[in-house]
Amino acid sequence: MSDIEPIRPRPHHAGSTTNLVTFNRPERDRKPVTTFDRQELSAILAVYGRKVAAGEWRDYAIDLGSETAVFSVFRRASECPIYRIQKSPRDARKQGAYSVVAASGMVLKRGRDLARVLGVLEPARLID
Repeated sequence: MSDIEPIRPRPHHAGSTTNLVTFNRPERDRKPVTTFDRQELSAILAVYGRKVAAGEWRDYAIDLGSETAVFSVFRRASECPIYRIQKSPRDARKQGAYSVVAASGMVLKRGRDLARVLGVLEPARLID
């Protein structure tokens, strides 16, 4: 079969012993994916919602990789992200699994508690 020839499935006949072709990778070849859980995503989206309501942010993207999960925040969809909220379980024992990175690549805050790390994105609220 050549690279440009389309793949055509063969009809399955009763009683025939045909091999099924699967296009998914086998389970043993799959790498684990780092994700945000429901509570983490809720905390991130709460901050995101406040910033969208204030007109500061407009779009986001989520990238799930084998070593990190990244929530990128955009001022406009056509720009590069102004902030990246990263989860790296590999760094959890050293500096903490969560970090907020600016567009310049500078780490603004890093730690084990997501709520405290996200605090760098919101101005301090004055309590009367």
